[in-house]
Amino acid sequence: MGEIVFIALAVGTTVGAGVVAFSKNIVYSAFALLLSFFCVAGLYVFLAADFVAATQVIVYIGGILVLILFGVMLTEKIEKVNISNQALKPFRAWILLIVSGGILIAAIVKTNWITKAPLPPTPTTGELGNAFLTRYLLPFEIASVLLLVALIGAIIAGRKEVRRK
Repeated sequence: MGEIVFIALAVGTTVGAGVVAFSKNIVYSAFALLLSFFCVAGLYVFLAADFVAATQVIVYIGGILVLILFGVMLTEKIEKVNISNQALKPFRAWILLIVSGGILIAAIVKTNWITKAPLPPTPTTGELGNAFLTRYLLPFEIASVLLLVALIGAIIAGRKEVRRK
């Protein structure tokens, strides 16, 4: 059962990333990115990294993807843009693909994989919260004040001046 879940999440991540890379419609790309991010979060849950999964959902889906969607939705329609990518010629791209694939396969084959039984998963969220509020309280508060200052600065920079007559 675990292997089926892993394969489904890996396929979802890969398909989502492929649609992001090759779709001509940016809205489809944004929603495929949503699928990819959710599948990566699922892989983190599958690996018993619950805090990293929650961070993935909050930061990437809740922050970055929403920012991308707002940028797409609020941008005026641009017409007659000729999109052409001449950065890589097809022959060079195939050579790069074969070389990088060979390096990847060689690394997989030559790696001494650990075959020991894994340790039982232990929850880390409580330990992280305890560490943030005891041992790392000062850096945590400095980071929160810095984020607050950045938020206030973004609001001030983004607001429009109201002129009174």
